[in-house]
Amino acid sequence: MDNNKRNRDVVDDDLYEELDEDELYDLVEQEREKALARTRENKKHASRHRFPKWVFWLIAAVMVLNVVSLIPRTFSIPAINFLVSSAQLSAQEDIQTYKESVVVIEADGSRGTGFSISSDGTIITNHHVIEDEESVTVAYPAEGLFSGKVVASYPSVDLAVLDVSGEKLPYLELADAAMFDPGDEQVFFIGNPIRFSGIANKGRVLDTIELSGWDKPVVMMEAPVYRGNSGSPVINQDGKVIGVVFATLHHETHGRVGLFIPIEYYHNRQD
Repeated sequence: MDNNKRNRDVVDDDLYEELDEDELYDLVEQEREKALARTRENKKHASRHRFPKWVFWLIAAVMVLNVVSLIPRTFSIPAINFLVSSAQLSAQEDIQTYKESVVVIEADGSRGTGFSISSDGTIITNHHVIEDEESVTVAYPAEGLFSGKVVASYPSVDLAVLDVSGEKLPYLELADAAMFDPGDEQVFFIGNPIRFSGIANKGRVLDTIELSGWDKPVVMMEAPVYRGNSGSPVINQDGKVIGVVFATLHHETHGRVGLFIPIEYYHNRQD
């Protein structure tokens, strides 16, 4: 518990000050609803063939770009770009598959991210997302709502394990360890930042860093991490999870960076 509180003092999980998240959310939601309405209308007039997925994602990308054109210049450009990047990445088949396993976790007054690692509903998230909770609400993109039981928590490395007791659920494969080339490795991460769900983005792994209050180093990445990304899986080019996002940090050299917990800390966890 004390370790986790110190971690929050070190890291920063806030948005850029220029971003009015409520107004941005409303604008994007309006455009998303328009895109869905157009998709439904197209389906009514379509033939018996399935509506191509790429067309939907193209519409979504166009809608997001339209939203960006409406947003005043006072908004933070980096904060807006993560929405455009997500629309582009979400058109990729592999990213669509990864997103199926990423869940929304809602506890008492908090909202975060988790991801499934087994077909029967074992889920990894952060300890601080479910802190002091015995059960939470878990929402899969396609399978819907589940009641998630907190079966284990590891505050020293800010990880927790949930169980939703499901069947044939989508899941992500874990790497054995967070192997990467510092400053070179490109990774993907998917989460529920601000008030959005299923936002995909990419980042560049920078290096490891030691934080005050931690016995083990964590990893920095140059990436648009925001409030709500806590618990997001960090996925390498082979489609395997190498870490779990838990916060951001203002670094004296790299500026604002995302931080993730190497996946081997989950493999080597101790009660």
